[in-house]
Amino acid sequence: MSLPEDLDALARTVIDGNRYMTLGTSEADHRPRLSPVYFTHAGYRTFYWVSSPDARHSGNIAARPEVAIVIYDSTVEIGQGRAVYIDAVASLVADEDLPRRCAEAFPQVDPGAVAFRPDELSGGAPLRLYHADATGFEVHLPGRDPRNAAGIDTRRRVNPVPQT
Repeated sequence: MSLPEDLDALARTVIDGNRYMTLGTSEADHRPRLSPVYFTHAGYRTFYWVSSPDARHSGNIAARPEVAIVIYDSTVEIGQGRAVYIDAVASLVADEDLPRRCAEAFPQVDPGAVAFRPDELSGGAPLRLYHADATGFEVHLPGRDPRNAAGIDTRRRVNPVPQT
């Protein structure tokens, strides 16, 4: 498998080609908490998911909003890993922002997914909409990649957000 020449494009390819991300939050005792969540994104800047506000990762976000995200393709052959690492700040979407945020998060959905409406995610609803605003991106660059002179898997900073 060949990688795109442009590492920003690689990040977009990985993000667009996967539906689950691993969300990393921090417990009160500083231990990491990792949670796989189905996600959507808006412009590669904002990542959305729906969770119970009672989930541990949701409580962690309320207390410590800095999160780490990894999106990776687990189907590739050994040595061909492709991943995007994202630093972000996450929070619960406020009820008053739900109409705009739901339209952004669910403009179209994959088969089997739900395009939630604001009334399904507000007040005391058992599920709520969360978002993470990216503050930094890196991609995994395999040691076999010709752009990697060290020959050892590494990360490279990228910006997948299309420049206007």
